[in-house]
Amino acid sequence: MKSIPIEAFLKICLSISAERDREKLLSDLLDSAMLFNACDAGTLYLLSEKGLEFCRLVTKSMGVRQGGHAAPISLPPVPLEEKYVCAYAVLHGETVYVDSVRSDTRFDLSGSRRYDDMTGYYTGTMCVLPLADDHGETIGALQLINAMDEEGKVCSFDRQAGLLTQALASLTAISLTNMQYAQQIESLLHSLVSALSTAIDERTPYNANHTRNMVRYGERFLDWLSEEGEPLAMGESDREAFLLSVWLHDVGKLVVPLEVMDKADRLGAALEPLLTRLRIIGLLGRIDRLEGRCGPEEESRLRTELADAEAFITRINKAGFLPDEDLERLRALAARRFTDESGAEQPWITEEEETALSVRKGTLTAAERGVMESHVTATEKILGGVFFPKQYAKTPLWAAAHHELLNGRGYPQHLGAEAIPPEVRILTILDVFDALTARDRPYKPPMPVEKALSILHSMAAEGSIDAEILDLFERSKAWEENK
Repeated sequence: MKSIPIEAFLKICLSISAERDREKLLSDLLDSAMLFNACDAGTLYLLSEKGLEFCRLVTKSMGVRQGGHAAPISLPPVPLEEKYVCAYAVLHGETVYVDSVRSDTRFDLSGSRRYDDMTGYYTGTMCVLPLADDHGETIGALQLINAMDEEGKVCSFDRQAGLLTQALASLTAISLTNMQYAQQIESLLHSLVSALSTAIDERTPYNANHTRNMVRYGERFLDWLSEEGEPLAMGESDREAFLLSVWLHDVGKLVVPLEVMDKADRLGAALEPLLTRLRIIGLLGRIDRLEGRCGPEEESRLRTELADAEAFITRINKAGFLPDEDLERLRALAARRFTDESGAEQPWITEEEETALSVRKGTLTAAERGVMESHVTATEKILGGVFFPKQYAKTPLWAAAHHELLNGRGYPQHLGAEAIPPEVRILTILDVFDALTARDRPYKPPMPVEKALSILHSMAAEGSIDAEILDLFERSKAWEENK
């Protein structure tokens, strides 16, 4: 039997240890083992709950190659019973040599003989090795058939070559186990993302919809970039890391109080106490008239002023934008005073209520907006406690930076353009676009796509977001369902 140079063996080992394609790794194992042992055929089994499943099947002299990326294997699994040679090797963790399939009485080899009768093949010798990982856990078996001598005749398997094959099989088993560990870590990461998304959904369904919309737009946009051959297109690894950052970008909202996150108007729960106070002022005016402290005209004027004030407050509480005249009228109302039942002077509108109602645009006060903006810091803190594999190392950084703007006016770190990578720039555009067009926000009506894009272009013109990426996003029409 021709020996394999040590350089060739090491080269194959290095190739197998570097391989990341599971299917190719399994094929390389069988092909390399057959090369080392100069044999004609081989079968690779992987252990499952059903027994030893056929994974690869090769017979060079008959042109047979099945399993993996080749033709499928339809053979039933081999039961884990000692009478079968491959099962014996697995159960005992031993390499088994069969020097004569026809005369061996240790194992049930009738299956090989039946195969020979059906195909005309001759199964003469075997070498069966268990596949075990670095923890000694058996994960399968490698069965080699018909070692060939230099004259091309079937001969017994060389034990020295068997040792090399054992080393190769062990290395492959460890690589397979490491791949499985990596897949488990990735599955754990994705299940964590799913759990966090569910938690957000339970608190605020509209925010979970926001994230799902962004992922959908992001997938379509990346697909379009690839189809168009744009330089911004991402490889599969970067694509997965980016989409994961989209899923996680708002995870910090788990710690934002609902009364802030879902605040539909300026006053929120404080509206009813304010309106109740105005009604009390009216009742106190009526008492004053009944007890002679004021006349009917004065009470009537007060009732009119209170009705106007209630209508005004109710209107501006939900207004999208407050002009200067509304703010001036609000300040005038806040300056009004009344005397309560104890004789103490009280304001018609408290300082806290005036602050809330004075919000020119939106529903949040400066303090509440600070609480809302803290979700980015919370996102960074939450994700900072999660282990991300190398492939996803930048995912938490991208997720926590989605409110940074190119002109440095974003938050929380006020990063400049040079510190904001393309992935974050895309994420920011997706975030703003869906925030503007969302149909399920409790605090604002949806905006038409055309108007949302107009606002985004205004942001690009002022240097807040990336104009080139925005143009690509608009061309992609990633928000359309048929894209």
